Amino acid sequence: MITEVYPGIYKNEIPLPKNPLRAINSYILLSDTRNLVIDTGFNTLECQAALLEGLNELEVDLSKTDLLITHMHTDHSGLAPVLKKLGVNTVYFSEVDGDLYNQTSKRDAFFQTLNKIFGFKTDVASAFGKEFGKRLAEPLEFTPLAEGDKLLIGDYCLEVVDIPGHTPGHIGLYDRSHRLFFCGDHVLDEITPNITFWGFEQDILATYLRSLNKVIEYDIDYLFTAHRKIIRDHRSRIKELIAHHDERLREVLDILCEGRKTTGEVAASMHWDLNYKKWEDFPHPQKWFASGEALSHLEHLAHIGKVDRIEEDEALFYQLK
Repeated sequence: MITEVYPGIYKNEIPLPKNPLRAINSYILLSDTRNLVIDTGFNTLECQAALLEGLNELEVDLSKTDLLITHMHTDHSGLAPVLKKLGVNTVYFSEVDGDLYNQTSKRDAFFQTLNKIFGFKTDVASAFGKEFGKRLAEPLEFTPLAEGDKLLIGDYCLEVVDIPGHTPGHIGLYDRSHRLFFCGDHVLDEITPNITFWGFEQDILATYLRSLNKVIEYDIDYLFTAHRKIIRDHRSRIKELIAHHDERLREVLDILCEGRKTTGEVAASMHWDLNYKKWEDFPHPQKWFASGEALSHLEHLAHIGKVDRIEEDEALFYQLK
């Protein structure tokens, strides 16, 4: 469904069947000389049909259109190869997330490592059903963007802003004069972005909180989110997200008061706003996302010296200091 959300800027709401996110907001910026599409949806027939229907409704000429992917997750990047084959000029990514998007074998190995940490027996590839889309068949050629780079689309001057946390190389676009920010999954209304684990070498939750505190300083009238509603008061929403993670950390510490636990055990004891009565009823993808978020909070507590990480018999345990 196409909606003009600001002069020359359209939101194409693309359904995500069987997914709690419901839909992704793909944005289309039109001008006489150059257009820009931001994010795509999964590589599924349903998402492709909705994406192309919106582009056709606006009579978008793909030969003078570029594509920007805010981050590597497949609900945002899945149809990038399809649009490239259909004639889109340039595909923009951050260098970090673009490389991760293309490194399927490295990503698979990391997911298998997480499977062991989470205590899951299900094969990762088969656990995420066809609703998550087809996998990348060959590397995608992309142009990397970095902090401070600018894209000019008609009257809009879009500055690239690094906002890692949700993924290692998440980027946003900021128009200072119009006070607009395209934020991908960095800040969402009604739901909280999943801050999952992507490596022991850094504190992922702290990285995300720094990115929130970076964006809270920007003057923004319209925060164009990738899911649910457009946000008009970004500072209030960011403060709510920071408070949410403070509460999550307290919850994890309370759980560890019962004794040392694995990541999966912590995740199973946490509160999740999903319509299932018990952890065993969660679909595997939701268990995966919940466990990733639990691990990012456990690792943050380890980084700040409140819990210990213990490796024993190829399993990881966390306990209070």
